[in-house]
Amino acid sequence: MWNVKVCATAMLLCMATISSSIADTPTVLTETSINSSLDGQAQTIRYLAPPSVTGDAPLLVFLHTWSSDVHSNYPEWVKEATGRGWIFVQPDFRGPNGRPEACGSPLAQQDVLDAVDWACSQFSVDRSRIYLAGASGGGHMSLLLAGKHPERFSAVSAYVGITDLADWYRFHAIKGSPDRYAEMTASACGGVPGASEAVDNQYRARSPIHWLNGSNSLPIDIAAGVHDGKKGSVPIRHSINAFNVLAQGRGDVLISEAELSQLDKNNRLDHPLPSDVAADASFGRDILLRRTTGPSRITIFEGGHEGLPVASCTWLSQQRRPTTPASTPSQRTVPAAQSSTR
Repeated sequence: MWNVKVCATAMLLCMATISSSIADTPTVLTETSINSSLDGQAQTIRYLAPPSVTGDAPLLVFLHTWSSDVHSNYPEWVKEATGRGWIFVQPDFRGPNGRPEACGSPLAQQDVLDAVDWACSQFSVDRSRIYLAGASGGGHMSLLLAGKHPERFSAVSAYVGITDLADWYRFHAIKGSPDRYAEMTASACGGVPGASEAVDNQYRARSPIHWLNGSNSLPIDIAAGVHDGKKGSVPIRHSINAFNVLAQGRGDVLISEAELSQLDKNNRLDHPLPSDVAADASFGRDILLRRTTGPSRITIFEGGHEGLPVASCTWLSQQRRPTTPASTPSQRTVPAAQSSTR
């Protein structure tokens, strides 16, 4: 017990030191544009590199939310990254997810990869510490790239991400009346789920849940606030199902439907495991469920539809993994078999 207290105290002191340096970190991004390597269209990138970086620096590629674009501001994420001496890059990946060119399309995926390549060409990047993170729509795209391009990233952190677009459409089209999110999803995928085989193929191709089973060696951080879906737009089932795909791929125990139901109805587990109640100072919230599989984890915390930059970057900072340069791409085109909590 004494060792646990010492470790917890040391972690808090370390975080306090980091937080002190982060507080005065500038958050104004520089804007530039690069041409897509797929269609040649100019794509906007915003970035910030700490002026005092010496040697190879970690790179954080941060992805904007569902209805946003590259000009949305995320100052707390910028501060957390650059305060640690990381390079921060924010690509557009075709803007809001309401048209076929966006929403996880091959063009949008390549825009993110092009941003990584651009950053590596402009700065001295530690290629064993290329991190990808996002929340909501950014979480969706982060997990999709984790599934389709796991070799390009050292670790991925996704908060409150959409993982099954067809399921998300149905959630936002209750009683046949689609809301804005459902309309944007249908517009991106060419119609409503079930409209045709071609449309269903689009939903499948753009949904991380169908691609994550090939990502078991990539450290992936999945997190969601327990109230999301009730007071927010993405039910926690999306995060739990994604974790279960990873767990199944390694032969680990899945999060059960009963546990999901308890979290959904009661905002807590009836019989939490020790890992579910362990404190995590980086979150600053109560942890309601914490499970791991291989190098990956899921956290359901007291909160809603939100990302937690301190918790995300603290976990990312612990990850090291060599990445493969763009000269040897290996994009997956066939989804692996998977299972999830239903």
